[in-house]
Amino acid sequence: MRTFKYRLLAGLPLCFAISADVLASTQDYTLEQVVVFSRHGLRAPLSTPSSALGKVTPDKWPQWDTPSSYLTTRGGALETYFGHYFGQWLVDNKLLKADTCPTDKDVYFYANSLQRTIATAQYFSVGAFPGCIVPVHHQEKLGTMDATFNPIITDGGDGFKQQAIASINQRAGAGGVTGLNQRLAASYRDMMQVIDYQKSANCLQDKQCDLTVLPVDVNIVAGQEPGVSGPLKVGTSIADAFILQYYEGAPLSSVGWGKIKTDAQFAKLVAIKENYNSVVFSAPVVAKAVSAKLVNYINDVFTHSADRAKFTFLVGHDSNVASLFSALGVKPYRLANQFETTPIGGKVLFERWQDPTGKSLMKIEYVYQTTDQIRELRELNRATPPARAVLELQGCPIDAQGYCPFERFTSVLQTAIK
Repeated sequence: MRTFKYRLLAGLPLCFAISADVLASTQDYTLEQVVVFSRHGLRAPLSTPSSALGKVTPDKWPQWDTPSSYLTTRGGALETYFGHYFGQWLVDNKLLKADTCPTDKDVYFYANSLQRTIATAQYFSVGAFPGCIVPVHHQEKLGTMDATFNPIITDGGDGFKQQAIASINQRAGAGGVTGLNQRLAASYRDMMQVIDYQKSANCLQDKQCDLTVLPVDVNIVAGQEPGVSGPLKVGTSIADAFILQYYEGAPLSSVGWGKIKTDAQFAKLVAIKENYNSVVFSAPVVAKAVSAKLVNYINDVFTHSADRAKFTFLVGHDSNVASLFSALGVKPYRLANQFETTPIGGKVLFERWQDPTGKSLMKIEYVYQTTDQIRELRELNRATPPARAVLELQGCPIDAQGYCPFERFTSVLQTAIK
């Protein structure tokens, strides 16, 4: 049976490697507080027969035993494994005590009020603190977006709209979104072959037989998420469905109906989704606007640390990660053995440490499961940990150990919410 070893898109620098000597020099550091922002875990795609995806192909999309957009059973298991590892990590670093249920001064879980985000937090807590009752805070009305995690436009002014559109087009590169679509044309054509688009309802009934000529519009409307219509959006939805099938452990013969045969072919499809998130949610003007409430929340947790839990666990979406990274000025990074830059279930760790002199330091890491760990449902623990990558902010240069001064970090936060 053929197997894939998917690789991240080229062009991003390597993450930082920490030597044994450097690790030894930080053994006297004390972990004081951690804020985790997690993307929700593995969910079912939006590919029912009656959905928009059902009309782009004559082939039948695999049907899942989980409702569309809900966390899957496998997703729950993966989050439980993740929580088990983190429970050990928190004890090893003496932030929490072993064999003791945490109090509300120890941990605080807060999730967007969708099933997949709440369930992610619940499964993670079971893995981290088995046998303990850990409340997951969220809005009472399930299925609604919490303002902290909702990446919507709030400024309805024409001036902001024009700035946002210009920022998106600049982020897209030469020629704006139109130019990006031209550069991705080969990827769109490859996708049309995989989904057999010429025989789809879109083509046979609606006479739309070429994704590359779909009309393009940049959507900046108050009360809505920013977006880009056209082939980039449609291609992203299709690529997302393929990625989730692969993560869920579907037979390779059914991922893309067996038509995705090489690493390079899959990388071209993944590039469509990666470009969409980057163009829409990482465009600086948009990112600053849609991440403001989340940045403010993180700033508040660190500013009032004496009144906050030692470990705060937040659960949202990849759009939150993309906009947060842009707003904070995260430098380009690469996640080894992953083909997403904001992988499903990935955790962004903001760690406040104290060195032996009493100086407060910040370390930011991306802790994530590799594609193989997800697909093969591997357990995570001290012996088989998830992957880690140290991140660096433009306004908070790090030392050889990956730390930057805590006051520089809080300055970045405050600048981002002005």
